[in-house]
Amino acid sequence: MKVKVIPVLEDNCMYLIIEKHTWEAVVVDVAVAKRLLEIAGREGVLLTAVLTTHHHRDHAHGNEELTQLQPGLAVMGADKRICALTRKLAHGEELQFGAIHVQCLLTPGHTSDHMSYFLWEDECPDPPALFSGDALSVASCSWHLEGSTQHRYQSLAETLGTLRAPQTKVFCGHEHTLNNLEFADKVEPCSNQMKAKLSWAKSDEDDMPTVPSTLGEEFLYNPFLREGEEPVQEFTIRTAPAEVLEVLCGERAAFQHAAEPLQLQGPALLALQGGLLGEPGQK
Repeated sequence: MKVKVIPVLEDNCMYLIIEKHTWEAVVVDVAVAKRLLEIAGREGVLLTAVLTTHHHRDHAHGNEELTQLQPGLAVMGADKRICALTRKLAHGEELQFGAIHVQCLLTPGHTSDHMSYFLWEDECPDPPALFSGDALSVASCSWHLEGSTQHRYQSLAETLGTLRAPQTKVFCGHEHTLNNLEFADKVEPCSNQMKAKLSWAKSDEDDMPTVPSTLGEEFLYNPFLREGEEPVQEFTIRTAPAEVLEVLCGERAAFQHAAEPLQLQGPALLALQGGLLGEPGQK
């Protein structure tokens, strides 16, 4: 399969996944329908389905317009709040698009019905791919808005953590890599792997997307997947995994607010919390 990274809005990523035998394609998280159709037309593919990770507008707002422009297109996800949803998916459900297999993984925390998608092809040398939306980012994870820290821990450690094939490519929902790595440096300042990744991200003079990473890389420098490691526990002054994660989430929010203080009140703050404005801009 071929994956096209499509940057949109301030820092979102849409993904066009092309089945190279049939030249049919599925898309993950339609934020801007016309931009997607422009890329699909350039690639010469036929869209067959939409996989939506969660209902926030910066991940699903384009669904309605896309289905109007492409009648009959299937829109799938786990949350009934997803715009233009035609099929509700369940945890562990498997789909197939040509040679591409899809395993649906419920990963609550950012939202209560957030779904991640694990894709692979049988007898193919290319690595599998994880489309993690806002459940897992490069070197971090997103704000949790619904559910508990325990839900977030189960999503990261017990669901995504069991995928441990290190070559799996991770395609996340936002381009937040540099800021995430700067926080990871605060958590584990002696990590050579993290510092090498941070140096790489800072040297990106062409402003190219920093996704995908790989699961193997994430387990080396993403503190939210390293709650059992001694430096992370020392930073959080906790040892119980869920408690470590809770402290990390709080410290991550404080780090972001210190870097870019939010002056949001009333409707603007509610819009941010509801996903209407996306997450705080990070570069």
